[in-house]
Amino acid sequence: MGAVKGCDLPEELLYSIDNNVWVRREDDGNITVGMTAYACSLAGQVVSYTPKKAGKDVKKDKSCATVESGKWVGPAKTPISGEVVATNDAVSASPGLINQDPYGQGWLVKIKPADWDADAVDLKTGADALAAFQAKMDADGFKGCA
Repeated sequence: MGAVKGCDLPEELLYSIDNNVWVRREDDGNITVGMTAYACSLAGQVVSYTPKKAGKDVKKDKSCATVESGKWVGPAKTPISGEVVATNDAVSASPGLINQDPYGQGWLVKIKPADWDADAVDLKTGADALAAFQAKMDADGFKGCA
């Protein structure tokens, strides 16, 4: 498990630094998308989660879900294009799961990628992701995850 400024960033995941989300390619070829611990810290406690519905197409760098916290409402942007194949019912029932377990039970959507190979080239993993998040947090003046 990697960490930057107290924010957990599992090194086996792929990250979109600009969108502040992680992705994991599953055995069936679908992609799970979730918010990073850094995004959760910036947003604060999540109180509402409205995903795109299963069957909807999503475009790279566009919203796959709307997330609302006490201090922020906005899109969670997917770093890949494709079709939403699943949403997280557990998070719909308890949006705080995003904060409590962002890399596990707090995932946002699962997407069948339109062109994984093309979209994946922009994602970072391991030491590259940690270094990129360090630079982003420094540039943003971020003090650290609680």
